[in-house]
Amino acid sequence: MQKRFPSLSGYGVTWSANKRIATAALLITVLLAAAATTAWITGRGEDNPSRHAPAPVGSSSPSEAAPRPAAGPGSVPRPPQLAEPVAFAKAAARMLWSYDTRDTSRDQQLAGMRAWMTKETKYADWASVSGQVPDPLLWSRMADQDQHATGRATEGHYPGAFKQALAEDPSAITEAYVYVVTVNGKQNIAWKKGGGGAEERAVTLAVQCRPHHDCRLAAIAPSVTQ
Repeated sequence: MQKRFPSLSGYGVTWSANKRIATAALLITVLLAAAATTAWITGRGEDNPSRHAPAPVGSSSPSEAAPRPAAGPGSVPRPPQLAEPVAFAKAAARMLWSYDTRDTSRDQQLAGMRAWMTKETKYADWASVSGQVPDPLLWSRMADQDQHATGRATEGHYPGAFKQALAEDPSAITEAYVYVVTVNGKQNIAWKKGGGGAEERAVTLAVQCRPHHDCRLAAIAPSVTQ
């Protein structure tokens, strides 16, 4: 039987909750009280490869800078020109759930993902995003099997805790303009010799959408799915 390798979106689940909480605290303290948790959004489904995968040999370090692509841009799409938080979050989720080891190196994947990040370092948690990428050895193994995936976002919404926090203090958003959006969807994975499958996905993202500017990704947020 063809061996199935862990999917890209199964990584980053071991990053410190304190790192995520510190980032989200810059947004709305009330939201953090309801949202802070050690559970991070990962793939769902009984045959989810990331659930059964061992811890990576070496994952991206929190301070890892996105390298420049060695040759060509790879398959990571450029961030879209969108100013609406939910629409941008759905596009970002599709990006995070999609990859192609056949024409994209790990360095190219990281560089492409980094382009989606806000340039305001105060609100950017690059570790939570880069932590989704497997370590170099595992990426190489995935590439040996031509593993690739396509993500589809079926629904996006503001979690109830976030909406409640905004209702209680509408002005809180005006400092950072960081919105919390939960996206649900599906990831189709394929590899050599006709191997493949589909998995349900969900992720909660923090996206920055300042007025008169395109949105950018700030972080993969704690699990807030209400």
